[in-house]
Amino acid sequence: MHATVETPTLHPDWLRPLRYLWRVPLLLLHILIAFPLAFSVFNPLALRCRIGGQRLDHWMTCWWSRRLVRLFGFRIRRFGEPLPGAVLFVANHVSWMDIELMHSQRIMSFVAKAEIERWPLVGWLATRAGTIYHQRGSTHSLGAVMERVVARLQQGMAVGVFPEGGTGPGDRLRTFHARIFQVAIDAGVPIQPVALCYGRNGRMDLRVPFAPKESFFANFLRILGGPRLDAEVHFLEPVALHGDGRRQIAEAARSRIAAALGYIDP
Repeated sequence: MHATVETPTLHPDWLRPLRYLWRVPLLLLHILIAFPLAFSVFNPLALRCRIGGQRLDHWMTCWWSRRLVRLFGFRIRRFGEPLPGAVLFVANHVSWMDIELMHSQRIMSFVAKAEIERWPLVGWLATRAGTIYHQRGSTHSLGAVMERVVARLQQGMAVGVFPEGGTGPGDRLRTFHARIFQVAIDAGVPIQPVALCYGRNGRMDLRVPFAPKESFFANFLRILGGPRLDAEVHFLEPVALHGDGRRQIAEAARSRIAAALGYIDP
């Protein structure tokens, strides 16, 4: 399935230095202020505090993520509503920004590749937000991860996963691995597909996904100096748990995300 995308232009971006001049100081200020605040709320005493009915550490995580996404020049746009309570959120995977974008709207634990734990800034926050790390290619790791996901869902928590197993090129959806959907079946919780899009007017901008062999740091700097874009998060109609099996459930979730992004069957 291929999408309607916005292809990067080849002419020089003369405004990039000005964006760095504006955004880098704001990002550093955000780090200097937010880290001490985060340390103060990620402790047992803070668990008793509430802001608007939300735990203080959860509120802080959402606030941090919203600010971080905006500091990179994105305007957050939400469509639909996330389900409350224990839910398995399944989303397309475009960028390292995906976790922050979803955290800006709803607190949830994520299943993510183990490398993210070592990423500066993002890894620190992801760990404290309860991210469950998976060693890709390890069957033993996946089994342990699935057990932990089921346990969290049964405790009433929400969990987010990227069934493609890694970031994609942005112009199409890859195959959804069906095994991860088993956790929702085992825990008896709903599955809500989430479509993520970075660009303008619902068109994916291919400057956001990782380029071939591009490092996290290089992509981080490239996006930080990039033009203003929309960051859309679409909370879609939940997928029913039925007796057809997890492969059919995975395909139903994938189809809804593809439709929301305007991906077309070739």
